[in-house]
Amino acid sequence: MKPLTRVRSRTAVLPFENIDTDRIIPARFLTTTERAGLGRHAFNDWRYAADGAPDPRFPLNAPEAADCAILVAGRNFGCGSSREHAPWALLDYGIGAVISSEIADIFRSNALKNGLLAIVLPPEQHAELLARPGLDLDIDVAASTIALPDGRVFAFALDGFARHCLINGIDQLGFLLDAEADIAAFERRADSHRPSLENPA
Repeated sequence: MKPLTRVRSRTAVLPFENIDTDRIIPARFLTTTERAGLGRHAFNDWRYAADGAPDPRFPLNAPEAADCAILVAGRNFGCGSSREHAPWALLDYGIGAVISSEIADIFRSNALKNGLLAIVLPPEQHAELLARPGLDLDIDVAASTIALPDGRVFAFALDGFARHCLINGIDQLGFLLDAEADIAAFERRADSHRPSLENPA
């Protein structure tokens, strides 16, 4: 994972509610464990017409949505079955942060573990962002804030462990490996106080 400290971008908006993981990445594309290349299948059944051409009716196919790294989506984003391929696909597509008023717990957990910032805002703040596609936002991961062009700042909740992993570009395994020396020292201290089986205290 790459360290994620800030996400600065215009927003792309998907105003639909209950976008499930099968919408994000259809099940037929789950045959790989490789993350690279999944972005071309993100929102596949919305993005492409029957002939394979980009569907101009899909909001993310609009020219103004090109290269947007912040996705503002409708309520209950990422519901449905658990699949890490969903955040993989969004990251490979170029999305660095997803904002909604409600994000499914399993999807949010998978997203944060894989370097995708998943942000839940109060309904009124979310509604404002949803109504203003193309808004320039500056997301500060360490401060857990979103700066708007007019100077206002929206705060969001982010678990301390998730923040640490995002900023340092590590997953749970990387966190444990970074703590290997501390774990070994703890085990040595524990062993020194543990009664011997041969000579029990």
